[in-house]
Amino acid sequence: MHDIETIFYYYMKQIKFFIFFLLSLPIFAQQGGMWIPSLLEGMNEGEMQNLGMKMSAKDIYDVNNSSLKDAIAHFNNGCTSEVISPEGLLLTNHHCGYGQIQSHSSVEHDYLSEGFWAMNREEELTNDGLTVTFIKRIDDVTEQVLAGTEKLNDEASIQSLIQQNIKKVTEEAKKEDWQDAKVSTFYEGNQYMLFIVEVFKDIRLVGAPPSSIGKYGSDTDNWTWPRHTGDFSLFRIYADKNNRPAEYNKDNVPYTPGHYLPISLDGVEEDDFTLVFGFPGRTDEYLPAIAVEQIVEEINPNYIGIRDVSLSIMDEYMRNDAEIRIQYASKYASIANYWKKWTGEKLGLEKSNAVNIKKEQEKTFIQRVKEAGKTAEYGSLLSDFEKYYTQQAPYTKGVNYFSEIVQRNIELLSIAHQANQVLNYANSHGEERFERVRENFLSRIQNTYKNYNENVDKDIFIALIDKYKTDLPNNIIPVELKNKSTEELAEEIYNNSAFTNYDAVKNILSGKSKKVAKKLDKDPAFQLVKAMTELYHKEALEPYREIQREIVGLKRTYMKALLELSPEEDRIFPNANSTLRVTYGKVNGYSPSDAIYYHPVSYLEGVMEKYIPGDYQFDLPEKLIELYQNKDYGQYADSNGKLPVNFIGTNHTTGGNSGSPAIDAHGNLVGLNFDRVWEGTMSDIYYDPSISRNIMVDARYVLFLIDKYAGASHLIDEMKLVHPKKK
Repeated sequence: MHDIETIFYYYMKQIKFFIFFLLSLPIFAQQGGMWIPSLLEGMNEGEMQNLGMKMSAKDIYDVNNSSLKDAIAHFNNGCTSEVISPEGLLLTNHHCGYGQIQSHSSVEHDYLSEGFWAMNREEELTNDGLTVTFIKRIDDVTEQVLAGTEKLNDEASIQSLIQQNIKKVTEEAKKEDWQDAKVSTFYEGNQYMLFIVEVFKDIRLVGAPPSSIGKYGSDTDNWTWPRHTGDFSLFRIYADKNNRPAEYNKDNVPYTPGHYLPISLDGVEEDDFTLVFGFPGRTDEYLPAIAVEQIVEEINPNYIGIRDVSLSIMDEYMRNDAEIRIQYASKYASIANYWKKWTGEKLGLEKSNAVNIKKEQEKTFIQRVKEAGKTAEYGSLLSDFEKYYTQQAPYTKGVNYFSEIVQRNIELLSIAHQANQVLNYANSHGEERFERVRENFLSRIQNTYKNYNENVDKDIFIALIDKYKTDLPNNIIPVELKNKSTEELAEEIYNNSAFTNYDAVKNILSGKSKKVAKKLDKDPAFQLVKAMTELYHKEALEPYREIQREIVGLKRTYMKALLELSPEEDRIFPNANSTLRVTYGKVNGYSPSDAIYYHPVSYLEGVMEKYIPGDYQFDLPEKLIELYQNKDYGQYADSNGKLPVNFIGTNHTTGGNSGSPAIDAHGNLVGLNFDRVWEGTMSDIYYDPSISRNIMVDARYVLFLIDKYAGASHLIDEMKLVHPKKK
């Protein structure tokens, strides 16, 4: 495990050379975009074809005929996956299937360390609760959802009626008995789409490389380029005899998809067209300048500062104690993940001059409002944004501090806070529900205590509670924090609270809810969390939400104005919201700084250059080393005789696109999306085409590992491998 000084040195070196191109783009012109697949005909289709695509919009999305959309599935409502054989073989990222791989692992069969490969259907492993969802149809239901809202003035009433209308639309949707319906909002509530979906529940693990391949580079390489990670896993969808969704049954059969993706053996090269199809999670591309300014100057620095404290304390202990290093490796990586993302996002927004560019765009917007004679309707939007975001700022800080310090970084307080939520179920849902939720909670936190060190957590408590008391206004600080020094409070809590020990937590939560409540009220950690939570709700969360309702209404009106007043070439695409989207671009390298250029493809040679025997991030299996030494790449080598591993493109992606297929101009799979470059993580807020790059596993590396490394050639046999560039 590298130490914190090494991490900071690496990033400081990156920051030193972090020079972005300043683009003078037309107002709101987006060179990226996450597009609804049912609405691609027209400008999107033409642009994609100009970029080199050989398909039509109907090849991508068609309700009545087989199309690419029929191969794309939402994996467990988080990641994306795709069908790559006529027998329901499903490809996604290793990190997306990690929980399932871990759940099947044991001392005798450590699939995380050794990998897993089912050599026949009988060896495929079932996964309770795992689902994949296919989109069968997308309908615009905006008129039905917004019916009656034009007569209402206050935001709460509008949202209430919208929810009633959504419920009605969902219940009346035309669908088959085995299908589900859901409605999602687009363009900040200016458009609503109905999705008819099929949810498959019998999903079996087929194959996964060891973590030394699937997570190669781990937290050191995360968000960076060049990458050398084989981030993939394989599952299979099973259906009933009618090819419909069904719970697990031994008589279920492999699913026959409406479409599956052929896999290209020709790979990619600079300027090749790429289409990424998937379920991106959340973006906020149309924030006003005041909101972006707050992210740069206040919100991200607060997040980063809190996690700086946690990471520094963890690192100190990890460097001096091997047992703690093992215990905290995963937690450290998890906390560092978004610390790193927020750092890159802040720098990217600063260096790309995003705030000033948005201010210039807003000047143009106001001019268009005046020219259209819409001043009465839209003229006060930007000043209202300024007013409400300014009012909300102190409450935002309180909300963020509570979530990071109480709910995340101090484990003892986090568990006590969850226990308080469990107890609240008794009041709102009854004793039976309380007992069920309690058992789930105890089961969930058991693993937390396996990797818990009281001394580490206590030091984090002292440092972060001091920060909480110092940085937040006095009215949100409970008397429990004011009456004692943080060190005294820590001694009292960590010496006397049940929440330092799993068995003690289990004991204090035993019995009926009233008995549990009495026991908890005597626990010092619970008392503190309860007091902090009550003030947090009253003094931060409730006023934050009240202002946020106003901001939501403003954002809806602002987006309406943008759609109404912007010229067509401004390309206003909807923010990501975990619904099916298409993003297109090209395979391109990039220049993060003067005199430095990153090529778009990495190779197995780079894997070997990073190899450190025995290191948990950069160790390698002996079999892979042997294949490299013998240059035994089979049919998967590039024309230069090298084995491609990862490549980058200009596709506009975000969380949720993990596992998304990278598709070539002809509709073939060429890669598997899994990350973005650190320099362009601000693309959730502002996309800069000169620096924003998504990172993909080359499909040939996936095939090589399945075939040559794992010896699972029977899986290769059920795929369709093609040479589109040799036609």
